[in-house]
Amino acid sequence: MLQELLSRLEGYGPAVVSLQQSLVAIPALGPDNGGQGELDKALFLTDYLRHLGFAEVLRVDAPDARVASGLRPNLVAMLPGQRTDKTFWVISHTDVVPAGDLSLWKTDPFTLHVDGDVMTGRGVEDNHQGIVSSLMLAKALLDSKVTPPVNFGIILVADEETGSQYGLEYVLKTRPDLFHPEDLFLAPDFGNAESTMLEVAEKCILWLKLTVVGRQCHASTPHQGRNTLVACADLIMRLQELRTQFPDEDPLFNPAHSTFEPTRKEENVPNVNTVPGYDVFYLDCRVLPSYPPEEVLASIRAMADVVEQTREVQISIDIVQRTDAAPPTSPDSEIVVRLTEGIRAVYGTQAVPTGIGGGTVASFLRRRGYPCAVWSTCVHNAHQPNESSCISSQLGDAKVMAHVLTHTA
Repeated sequence: MLQELLSRLEGYGPAVVSLQQSLVAIPALGPDNGGQGELDKALFLTDYLRHLGFAEVLRVDAPDARVASGLRPNLVAMLPGQRTDKTFWVISHTDVVPAGDLSLWKTDPFTLHVDGDVMTGRGVEDNHQGIVSSLMLAKALLDSKVTPPVNFGIILVADEETGSQYGLEYVLKTRPDLFHPEDLFLAPDFGNAESTMLEVAEKCILWLKLTVVGRQCHASTPHQGRNTLVACADLIMRLQELRTQFPDEDPLFNPAHSTFEPTRKEENVPNVNTVPGYDVFYLDCRVLPSYPPEEVLASIRAMADVVEQTREVQISIDIVQRTDAAPPTSPDSEIVVRLTEGIRAVYGTQAVPTGIGGGTVASFLRRRGYPCAVWSTCVHNAHQPNESSCISSQLGDAKVMAHVLTHTA
């Protein structure tokens, strides 16, 4: 069975390119990223799955009034195995991030460009690579007409890029009946080019919006105002002390420490000769599991209180996103062991259990007691201009999935 699948996957290079070409042309942007959601891509993938030979494609629609369709679709499809009470699930996401500054792209981000083994376009790695690898394995199973030892399940979720409230979190909340305690879960949404990074743990994610209110005035009479840009700068510099206040390190993670990074700054006044009286900036915190997020919030609030006093402004702190660290997946769990064996067989490398600061859908599964591993072979350029991925890696990852599926009892 395994050799038949591996042999078929060898010849699927053109199918990889064709599928990526279609996916790249459908820019599935969530409303938080200025788009209308994932419906068009979900409709295409539903047709694709049915064309492959899936008897049923389940839609789990999360209501969302912010998009014209009023819903964020999640797709669930399964190929039955010899044993039907256990499923190897591969979970990928359909949404992408915006292209960003188009001047930094060498090609149109929403038109696939192929140069030898390398494909370029928005989403080709994050997360079309996971989608394509899982669908290529499904194609091999259906083309060879073999029944795997256990079910092979594919879940294509919405909203991963902005929190998963309408994605896997919604699926787990509304359709817990889909999953069984013995199921295996892989999220092919993070990794490295060497195939060795096998993610089993994540930091807490804490995104904060800090709003500073002062008093606007003419720039020639700054004493009449309360400059919120200066107050922002003061607070941002004080926030650098968070690294000292929370110094723990854990070698499982890279970087091994917590991070606290000011990122986005909203526009204030449109002209040069006005002192701003209103400013907003954002802070991205990735906190080691050893620290309760409440402690971090209390420290930030204390720093803001000092700036309020010294700069005579008011500062509010709102949580944009909070995802507490989930229990890690054990390196001895079946999914990690099976993946490690498959990676060694296909790529000849030894995968290493690792923790990351980025958030993945694995955290939602881990909180519900499902061990989930995050792994793929990628150049790790998600969200960047000229995002790229390799045809060979997508077929190679599909082969690793084939090893996991066929070696599971």
